[in-house]
Amino acid sequence: MRPEHADKLATTYILPIRRHTVEVDPDLTSYLAFVSRLCRELIVVDGSGAEAFVAAHAAWSPWGLHVRPDPAFAGGNGKVAGVLTGIARASHERLVIADDDVRYNAAALERTVALLDGADVVRPQNYFAPLVWHARWDTARTLLNRAFGGVDFPGTLAVRRSVMRRTGGYDADVLFENLELIRTVEVAGGRVLSPPDLYVRRLPPSASHFWSQRVRQAYDEFARPWRLVAYLALVPLFVELVRHRRYAPLVTIAAGAVMVAETGRRRAGAKHLFPVSGSFLAPVWIAERSMCSWLALGVRLRGGCRITGVRVKTAANSRRVLSRRLQPQARGASVTAQRELSAANA
Repeated sequence: MRPEHADKLATTYILPIRRHTVEVDPDLTSYLAFVSRLCRELIVVDGSGAEAFVAAHAAWSPWGLHVRPDPAFAGGNGKVAGVLTGIARASHERLVIADDDVRYNAAALERTVALLDGADVVRPQNYFAPLVWHARWDTARTLLNRAFGGVDFPGTLAVRRSVMRRTGGYDADVLFENLELIRTVEVAGGRVLSPPDLYVRRLPPSASHFWSQRVRQAYDEFARPWRLVAYLALVPLFVELVRHRRYAPLVTIAAGAVMVAETGRRRAGAKHLFPVSGSFLAPVWIAERSMCSWLALGVRLRGGCRITGVRVKTAANSRRVLSRRLQPQARGASVTAQRELSAANA
């Protein structure tokens, strides 16, 4: 007889989560049941309060392992602790890490896992559905990033367990945890693959959560100082142009932003997933990010961004800092050596 999970992906799907309500989302429960039919292992690492944990355990334990974060991985960013707990408990080499608002379909999940055959990290491209107004606003950020040859930072990554074990995981005291993971792997000699046409759906946040994250997301740019400087410089530029009633340059800048975003929308056949309104909202998003960057600077001067009652100052470590932290053998490891290690562990 064939094993029960012979047709499933030899993959561990890791969901780090922290809920603030006892009620369990039936849509998420249905999605976890779907994932359990595709992947051989599902691990939900739940940092919620006691009542919320008990309620979720009853709903989710039939579909996979539902556990608390390991205190050994505690840090300022609880999500990282959840991810590292999941990696430590994982049985498979190929790992998919996803937030609770990510919704893979079968084709996207299968392709993401398959791409790990030639990479150590795979970074998909998220798109929002349904398209509420603030999802359209935030889509502008995605389109601008796509226009400059990259993809946006998604709420999901796929990674090889062996590279994470060799690096000892990644820093749990940073805000921009996805960038931290990617940089850690790159400094360790791993390959990061970011296909612009690997699309994974993401549910939009509530409007209140969207507003609460404006300064928090602007703070992430401290991990990319040149971008931060550019955003900070735009506010005095705009003020000066308005003060002298020079509106033509403002119109030119806005039109240029729309054109750049539209280039990103048309890249890799994405027009059917990203609304044209996202392109037209690009000037609005740039203005918002510029103003919030000044607010983020104030937050930085007060000691850092607050997460669940803890101030975290570092957005993400630089490659130079990570290079000093990682062992020499991790820095020089090749993808071939990683594959050999994976085979030995299989």
